[in-house]
Amino acid sequence: MNLSVNLNKIALIRNSRGNNTPSLIDYAEQCINLGVDGLTLHPRPDHRHATSEDAISISKICKNHDIEFNLEGNPFSLPDGDFIGFKELCIQASPNQVTLVPDDLKQITSDHGWQPGFHNDQLQLFLDSLKGLNIRTSLFIDANINSVKYASEIGFDRIEIYTGPFANYLADEDLTNFEICKNEIVDCINAAYELNLGINAGHDLNLDNLPHLIDCGSVDEVSIGHAIITDALKFGFEDTIIKYIKSVRKD
Repeated sequence: MNLSVNLNKIALIRNSRGNNTPSLIDYAEQCINLGVDGLTLHPRPDHRHATSEDAISISKICKNHDIEFNLEGNPFSLPDGDFIGFKELCIQASPNQVTLVPDDLKQITSDHGWQPGFHNDQLQLFLDSLKGLNIRTSLFIDANINSVKYASEIGFDRIEIYTGPFANYLADEDLTNFEICKNEIVDCINAAYELNLGINAGHDLNLDNLPHLIDCGSVDEVSIGHAIITDALKFGFEDTIIKYIKSVRKD
């Protein structure tokens, strides 16, 4: 299992002071030097944390170090002020992977995956444009088999399983619903393999629940950001990254 560190929270702290401290580039390079497999950014149109410029800069750093850059976002986010629009950002940043997420402008964080709907044709067109740029594609989905099939039918390379409920039920010690979520993830993993889809997972993953995710089956990549920063307040940034690397490599 590969670890992609989401740097959004570093950007959020930086933006709260209106300067370049902490430096996103410095933390990106720390992550790379410590041995992470990739970096992730999810810029929103309001630039509340990561910006369009950040995505382009971090992508260049990843290319220089030959590691993956994963760019997340809503494909239908249009240019707005300094935000250059998600489609143009994909072109300029040229990431290794783009993960399409159906978040709206006012969402605090991603909280659901894609479902079939009126957007199907537009989503297909956006996917085709990414394939034309030789970018690996991933669709953010809820943990159900129908969503796995949806990603396959449209033509995505990978899915990213939304692990928010899985993580929250474990944290709340609601073991009945946790086991239900865990079984749903197992079913998704099995269905994805049958359909030749790569498997990513993300949201609210941490050192406590990662071992349970590993038990579900073989996952190619997890992206983790919020928990890394909160754990860094206790353990320090370097030690935290090392802990997460060790955790994902126990699979």
